[in-house]
Order: sequence, then structure tokens, then C-alpha cells
Amino acid sequence: MNRKLLFIPLGLFMVFAVVALIALNRNAQGDDPTKLESVLIGHPVPEFRLEDLVDPTKRYDRDIFVGEPLLLNVWATWCPTCYAEHQYLNQLASQGVKIIGLNYKDERNKAVGWLNDLGNPYLISLFDGDGMLGLDLGVYGAPETFIIDANGVVQYRHVGDVNPNNWASTLEPLYNQLLAEAKQ
Repeated sequence: MNRKLLFIPLGLFMVFAVVALIALNRNAQGDDPTKLESVLIGHPVPEFRLEDLVDPTKRYDRDIFVGEPLLLNVWATWCPTCYAEHQYLNQLASQGVKIIGLNYKDERNKAVGWLNDLGNPYLISLFDGDGMLGLDLGVYGAPETFIIDANGVVQYRHVGDVNPNNWASTLEPLYNQLLAEAKQ
């Protein structure tokens, strides 16, 4: 038997060990392996023209994101985590947080019923039935929330529900900073 063939398993093991050590080192340094970066950070919200969820005769484009900082919340009725975060979004809206909703790959009548039954935290509710704006935003699923500055530029992407913990620790400080900058 060729002695070189005996070293193949050892070589494969060494490659695996190096990859595992790199991954462990990244986690030890505080990198969040569940965090999904967005190529849109620092760029304007992509161009779009979408119908209003409730009134299909109304259409909106990215100009709705210019003027003041706000949240863009991607949600759907088929998303159990969206249901879990909805009450907190209503609370934030009642405190003056500006939120635009993007109903993503959903059925319009179910989504309208959801807002009627659970309350509507959104200044505007966009209907993205085919998911094209979601695709342009790089959405993997719902819920996802983007923080948009007063110039319509994406500043942050949050994957998962908005809740009191991540609002207080991450989202609120950034939102408040953008509000202060917009007033200058």
C-alpha cells in the first residue's frame, strides 16, 4: 500500500480542525453567527412602487422614507414571530416611534384583518405580495426591521422580533441618535 495514502485522513482532519478553531475563535470574540449583514447599510432604500395594503388605489415609492428617521418592519400573517412582536410594535408606535410596515408575501385580506384585530402600528402599510421589495432589501424571512435615517438611507438591519430587550440595547439608541441628527 502506498504510504502517501495513509496521510490523506490526517490531512483532512487537520483542515477540519483549523476551520473549527477559526469558528470557535470568532464566537469567543463576540461575533454573532446569527447576525445577517446587509449590503444596503449606508445605501438608500431600493427603488419601488407598491400599493397600500388597505387601499390598493394608493401607491408609494421610496420618497416615503425621506424626512424623518423611522423603522421599516417586514411582517406577514403566516409568521408566528411577527404575531409575538406585534403588541410591542403597537406600544412603540403609541410612544411616537415612526414605523412603516411591509406586508411580505402574504394574502391582502388576511393582513388587513390582522391589523383590524390586533391594532395597526404602521404609518403606512405597503403590500409586497410578490416579495420583490423584500428581495431587493435582502430579506430572508419575517420579521426583519430596518432603521432608515431621514435621508432614506438604511442604517441598520435587525433580523427577528423587536422586543423590549433588543429595543433598549440596540435599536432605540440608534433610532434616537438619528432623531437627534435629523433635528440639527
